[in-house]
Amino acid sequence: MRALLRERYAKHPSIGDGRGRGLFVGVELVHDRATKTPFDPKHKLHALIKSEAMRRGLMAYSMGATADGKRGDHVLLAPPFIYTEQHVATIVERLGDAIDAALKSIGAAIAR
Repeated sequence: MRALLRERYAKHPSIGDGRGRGLFVGVELVHDRATKTPFDPKHKLHALIKSEAMRRGLMAYSMGATADGKRGDHVLLAPPFIYTEQHVATIVERLGDAIDAALKSIGAAIAR
């Protein structure tokens, strides 16, 4: 899963970091990739991503205030151990679409 996430987000301007072990993976969203500056908390980007993911049939754990207790947005993925490669591809696709839709709704640039 991490390989597919890296492939999808290698040059995405709003993905600051991705980390995890096994299938437990976190994706950090940033306003500025170079400086890792978080988005303004007023956008509630994490909540928008969760809503967009759920609209696409994907349950993800999204959180805010993860950088300094006030700012920072993350999304965690923790799929079941009974998965197939197609499941992982679907998860990555739906998460990507959800992130892009959420960023578009707040007017952030999207690069693929």
